[in-house]
Amino acid sequence: MVLARLCFAAAAIALAVLAGVLFAQIITANGATWLHFIQVALLIVCCVWLAWGFNTAAVGILWHRAHKPVFHDPKVPVTARTAVLMPVYNEDADAVLARVAAMIEGLGALGQLDHFDFHVLSDSTKAESVTAERRAVFQVAADLQTAGRLYYRHRAKNTGRKAGNIADFVTKNGGAYDYMLVLDADSLMRPATILDMVARMEADDELALLQTQPLIIGRQTLFGRALQFSAALYSPFFSRGIAALQGREGPFWGHNAIIRIKSFAAACGLPDLSGPPPFGGHILSHDFVEAALLSRAGYKVRVDPDLEGSYEEAPANLIEYAKRDRRWCQGNLQHGRLLTAPRLRFWSRVSMVSGIMAYAASPIWLLFLIVSLLDPILAPEPNYFPGDTLFPVFPRPETTKALLLLLGIFLLLLLPKTLIAFRTAFSHRAKRFGGPAAVLGSATCELIMTSALAPIMMLFQSKAVAEILVGADSGWPATEREDEGIPFSVAFKSSWWMVLVGAALLFTTFTYAFELFLWVCPIALPLLIAPLFVSLTGSPPIGEAARRLSIFATPFELHPEPVIRSSESWRARLSSVAAAPSAGTEPAPVSVPAGAVAGRA
Repeated sequence: MVLARLCFAAAAIALAVLAGVLFAQIITANGATWLHFIQVALLIVCCVWLAWGFNTAAVGILWHRAHKPVFHDPKVPVTARTAVLMPVYNEDADAVLARVAAMIEGLGALGQLDHFDFHVLSDSTKAESVTAERRAVFQVAADLQTAGRLYYRHRAKNTGRKAGNIADFVTKNGGAYDYMLVLDADSLMRPATILDMVARMEADDELALLQTQPLIIGRQTLFGRALQFSAALYSPFFSRGIAALQGREGPFWGHNAIIRIKSFAAACGLPDLSGPPPFGGHILSHDFVEAALLSRAGYKVRVDPDLEGSYEEAPANLIEYAKRDRRWCQGNLQHGRLLTAPRLRFWSRVSMVSGIMAYAASPIWLLFLIVSLLDPILAPEPNYFPGDTLFPVFPRPETTKALLLLLGIFLLLLLPKTLIAFRTAFSHRAKRFGGPAAVLGSATCELIMTSALAPIMMLFQSKAVAEILVGADSGWPATEREDEGIPFSVAFKSSWWMVLVGAALLFTTFTYAFELFLWVCPIALPLLIAPLFVSLTGSPPIGEAARRLSIFATPFELHPEPVIRSSESWRARLSSVAAAPSAGTEPAPVSVPAGAVAGRA
């Protein structure tokens, strides 16, 4: 494992240094300035990040699991007790409880429900949300007759947010269970997959956390459909790369993962960081830290990409995506204060650096763009008669090296997705996506769309990093998950400043560095139309038109499995009850019984 990681990192650094050397030769062919050194340094950092992602995908494409995975034997009853935790925070109660009901119903159909308890852990701050949650829990418990398997608890004070919510459960009730399956409010899991996860925990006493790769379902807008297609097509390969490299120091993405409660309680007490937010206070991206603490304690933390049937939803438009991204950005940047924490495993620190770079890369690319524009503007007039020569010396073009560098960057960006798309299109997997033509057509549309989105995301993330650096706290806003569309006025309010940035880029290059004008257009033009782009990609009718053309089709949309259909049915059922005249009557609270204390969390 050490040798594999060393080769992986060395390859990424070597590719980045090669790109930096080529770039340095191109821009200093006719003399070097201090701006050139900044450009080269910024490019090398960015290319390390690109090469890291490229290598992860390459490993995922080539890697084959060495050991046969464990699956639950349907003939063998589960013996371990597992708590399925559904933390909620001002969510759509009917949607949340529909997913809970589908999983309860599925486990009951398999005859395995007796060893699972479902806990809806509410941190909601709105009275109407709490009322709706209680009504929906009461309705599901009554309809499924599982009051002894479904519990609801509302915290009046949501100390520590989601991490504090889980810690509160572990401290008060964790002793009653062997494992907890931690979900998000938008999570849904195939019951058979839940049983497989329990079986794998039972088969390995050192395994403390087992993470699945959640795939996105249920999106109707063009933006949401592109997200769920990309996740369905590419994520399994990238997850295999992560699994191969991280080994027993794997990731925790905060949900759709099963955790050994005793190990978690012993190792994962989270401190508050000193000082005020955004760098102090509660740790927002607690999942990375909890994975690192479990690894430090000697436990295995693993991701198993072969565990299918793990689902989540995602923001339906770019504004909601950026809002969620802002919170994640703050949480990941907080990890900079934890990199020197004692006794952390080396690869846990690497994972934290990767999380930081996921957001720092955008402002670094932006700085590279700004410096590259300043270079020709501030460059002195060319001197064609240096020294005492009688003959002019003209600048030497480095066209071949420039094209080679450009090709290399495009390969780092596009080759992994291209290989995965063609591999899928010409395999049995293509049928699940609607056939080879649907796979390649959707992959092409996704590539075009993400290329146009890249400058917009670069500015959203750069703005988030800048806000954090000047001390602005993101808080913990609730995520809007509904496909309701986004009016142009709302899109304009959120992205008008990008229009100014795009216009400034075009004006500056056209006036002062015309030789860069065409190169800047792919960045500036999407910014110039950012409000329109955000509004159109967040439109459900446009998403529906794409669906009819089989663009961004996924297996879960074309052939939804029983738990997805059950969830949709339950949501319609609960919504109809909520709309009934008698729905305004609040049922009695469903409370959690006192559980044994598992230890400090």
